[in-house]
Amino acid sequence: MDRPNLPLNGLRAFEVAARQGSFTRAAIELRVTQAAVSQQIQRLEDLLGHRLFTRASTGLILTDIGAALHPVLTRNFDQMGEVLDRFQGGRYRETLNLGVVTTFATGWLIPRLAAFDAGHPDISLRLFTHNNRIDIAREGLHMAIRFGDRTAWPWLEARPLIAAPLTPLCAPDLLDRLRRPHDLAGLRLLRSYRADEWAAWFAAAGADCPPLEGPVLDSSVAMADLAAAGHGVALLPAAMFARQLQAGTLARPFDTQIEAGRYWLTWPRGKPQTVAMAHLDAWLRDTVAGG
Repeated sequence: MDRPNLPLNGLRAFEVAARQGSFTRAAIELRVTQAAVSQQIQRLEDLLGHRLFTRASTGLILTDIGAALHPVLTRNFDQMGEVLDRFQGGRYRETLNLGVVTTFATGWLIPRLAAFDAGHPDISLRLFTHNNRIDIAREGLHMAIRFGDRTAWPWLEARPLIAAPLTPLCAPDLLDRLRRPHDLAGLRLLRSYRADEWAAWFAAAGADCPPLEGPVLDSSVAMADLAAAGHGVALLPAAMFARQLQAGTLARPFDTQIEAGRYWLTWPRGKPQTVAMAHLDAWLRDTVAGG
């Protein structure tokens, strides 16, 4: 089909109706009547010579033709919308979707975002926090900051950011009870999904690891909150909880720490960096280097 003859109104109506699963909800999103949506889709079906929907009690069901067409339209409308967003307000802005492991977001990045925004007014940085299990492409991200070992993501480009050794953190009220690593045996040791961390820490401290019981958490921030409330001792990257340590809501009973990984900036291998990606990469490296 020639581009000048593309039925753009019908394609847009179809994409929204398929996504919403209803002509009524599509009409609300498009700010037109339900009859207008129905007519646009009818014209598109007449042009294609195929039905795109069948009706059911639960809503609209895509036909095989509709199911083939819908993801193509969604992808392309999203891309067009992203480009148009860059020019809103009379000047060019590039949107950058960044996934950030929650601990790094709250403990390091967010307090520094104002400096990034001030130095890069042409970049709209959108943050999406995650628990270190993330698929950049599937979740519509350009880059992601995660914690771990570089070898865990051989399909990604990865730039090292910050080392984050782990050490026990607890409520200040517990400090008097924790003179030696063995004293931890009488307390609840909060665990992450990385099951070997406490065993590694006790080995580094020259003590036997006690039996580990209780819930397993996938958020260091949640573990820090529980530890601050006196519900256990958490093994955490102290550098990401510097504000809590300075404020006295968390305390560090021992100097012993272990290396369990570091924070990395990652993006799909083989995908050239956009201007915004390159600026964020450079800003992160300069900010980390500057302390």
